[in-house]
Amino acid sequence: MICIELRTELSYQVRAWNGADFIFNVHAARTAHQRVTRESLVISQDVDAETTTDDATGNVMTRLHAAQGALQVSYSATIELRHHLTAPEVLYEVPIRSIPLEVMPYVFPSRYCQSDRLLNFAFREFGQIPGGYYRVLAIQQWVQRHVAFTSNTTNSNTSAIDTLVERVGVCRDFAHLMIALCRALSIPARMATGTDYGADPSLGAPDFHAYVEVFLGDRWYIFDASGTGIPMGFVRLGTGRDAADVAFATIFGGVISYAPAVSTHAVESAQTETPRHCREALSTTDACHAPAGHKLWQQATN
Repeated sequence: MICIELRTELSYQVRAWNGADFIFNVHAARTAHQRVTRESLVISQDVDAETTTDDATGNVMTRLHAAQGALQVSYSATIELRHHLTAPEVLYEVPIRSIPLEVMPYVFPSRYCQSDRLLNFAFREFGQIPGGYYRVLAIQQWVQRHVAFTSNTTNSNTSAIDTLVERVGVCRDFAHLMIALCRALSIPARMATGTDYGADPSLGAPDFHAYVEVFLGDRWYIFDASGTGIPMGFVRLGTGRDAADVAFATIFGGVISYAPAVSTHAVESAQTETPRHCREALSTTDACHAPAGHKLWQQATN
């Protein structure tokens, strides 16, 4: 078991006289293998906050209306991670006819992941690699070799196509490109957000992190598209088709935003282990079932 202590501090200045609306996705998600044992959300203004959990993804969303002036939102939590580990060589791609219906939206193009424009490129680069975990790993490694991790080189409008052309970006850009290439090969892929546990301090202060989950076999497996962190220490906050679905803060109104303060550390005890890089494929989701009328994915791929 991995135990992570997480803390985030968000700071804003609301300029509009009539205030501004916020939607936050900063709570640790609830999944089959990610358990929140303690958490606290503190809002500096005396406002009503409405919180809801998406049953399909485990995403926890908080909505509030803030008045003009300073706003601080502080979230802290203790999270237990009990990963599902699988040997990579037994993980195969699932044919379209056997993909669970709730997974199908992650095969289609989305706002930042224009997979329909990358079909020829993806098949030329990866079409000859046998389908499965190692083809997805080859995509991740290609992205890491051909894109340079450089802060302040992209913005909220940068898409997978932009990153493929410009060959520079930050974690969300790496994730968008990897997702788009996977989907171009009919492999379901989605973006997950968390924190950059294990990242080299030379990359900057600890921050939120974007990584990738790919559907192989019967569940979603973690891939760190940028390769900057230690996936075993990632705490999932949100999952979605791309960054448009999983922003840690969505703001409606005139607001000045300041850099978030993020900290994570692993709790060491006789019952826990320190996050490490490992050979096995990691998942923090439960198994998904194939559509009614179809055989199990293992049989469908024979």
